Amino acid sequence: MEGISITKLLVVAVLIVLLFGTSKLRTLGADLGSALKGFKKAMSDDNTAAKTTADDETPPRVEKKD
Repeated sequence: MEGISITKLLVVAVLIVLLFGTSKLRTLGADLGSALKGFKKAMSDDNTAAKTTADDETPPRVEKKD
């Protein structure tokens, strides 16, 4: 098995363009890009929120009593 070559990738790309059309692929690409941008923003917002809550909620020191 030789794997996936450039020729095979081009044939698959041409078939996809013929099936869906360029306008539908363009809107699909824009939707996918905005979804990835929203996902990255949500992940960075989640990380910054986790850092601020971790810094704000430091537990008090417990001392051993004899």
